[in-house]
Amino acid sequence: MAGKFELYKDKSGEFRFRLKAGNGEVIATSSESYSSKAAAMNGIESIKKNAAEANVDDQTS
Repeated sequence: MAGKFELYKDKSGEFRFRLKAGNGEVIATSSESYSSKAAAMNGIESIKKNAAEANVDDQTS
């Protein structure tokens, strides 16, 4: 099963999203709230676009 983004409203009524893996575990969340649904959807689209090309910055050594 593929992962999915969930769009929801937080306690203050702002929009947020989380990314869930195929097994239902949350693997990422929005670090900010959005005042509109459209802005939150733009955040999701940005992750979809940029994550595929993102490099790993290994800071463990």
